[in-house]
Amino acid sequence: MRVLARFSALAVLTAALASVAAQATEVNFITDFGYNGRHSYFYVALDKGYYKSEGLDVTILRGQGSIDAIKKVASGAASIGFADAGALVLARSNDSIPVKLLAVVYAQPPHAIFALADGDIKTPKDLEGKTVADSAFSAIPLIFNVYAQATGIDPKKVKWVSAESASLPSLLATGRVDAIGQFTVGEPLIEASVKPRKLVRLAYKDAELDYYGNGIIATEQTIKDNPDLLKAFVRATLKGMRDAFANPAEAGAVMSKYHKQISPEVAAGETELVKELADVPGRPLGAIDEDRIKRTIDVMAKSYPMNLPVNPKDMYVPGFLE
Repeated sequence: MRVLARFSALAVLTAALASVAAQATEVNFITDFGYNGRHSYFYVALDKGYYKSEGLDVTILRGQGSIDAIKKVASGAASIGFADAGALVLARSNDSIPVKLLAVVYAQPPHAIFALADGDIKTPKDLEGKTVADSAFSAIPLIFNVYAQATGIDPKKVKWVSAESASLPSLLATGRVDAIGQFTVGEPLIEASVKPRKLVRLAYKDAELDYYGNGIIATEQTIKDNPDLLKAFVRATLKGMRDAFANPAEAGAVMSKYHKQISPEVAAGETELVKELADVPGRPLGAIDEDRIKRTIDVMAKSYPMNLPVNPKDMYVPGFLE
């Protein structure tokens, strides 16, 4: 009888789990660019079942840049995305794309320029007369004029060349360019590529520039029609983020399990640098400040032609950190 009771209980449990799985809402989430160690916390939330416990069946899609992620979300190809706030400013101003931020992850500027420590570049001013490579649609050269103004660089004396994102570390290591553009969170990957040589990091945030980088986005229609789904996704993601920040080595191992081409050590290092950008003293993780949204808009207005003015309130929606 006990054996039958156990089998009966097991059957009930299996049926219950199957019912939950059947009821899970499918969510396609798209990254800003590729699959990298800096995305580890999304995979921690996936691996530990945080999305599943919120009733979400999440598939993580590979993005091809922030603009791509914004357009995929706007078209419905992805339910939720991860994209640069500056790119979102341009999308709203120039293309009237109705997408908003739900939570911010890179609460400080992630943009930077990297050079080899044994080279001629030690300070921002040393970039004059040098060649810097970056991918064609990167925001780093786009916002460079603002960085140049803050650091006393003549931007006309800096030559920018386009290259495939994957080739940038090699271009730097072999001396084919003097420096490369990269988010600060990508430093461990560059370090691994140029070993045993060391790097110089010229981070835009070190020039006291204050604007937002990447955050979680959704369309205005989804925000209106399905706020509970979005809150559930943000809640699970932040839980994964806290775990990843508390144990970057574990997060790196999780990331490498899903994408074996990514070194656990590199992923752990990138996770630590995401924490550096995400933590804002006195503010909850993911919280969006309207004044900093305004500064983000101002930075983009100085960097790129904007067809229509963007109101800070059109950029984000509060209430999704509950």
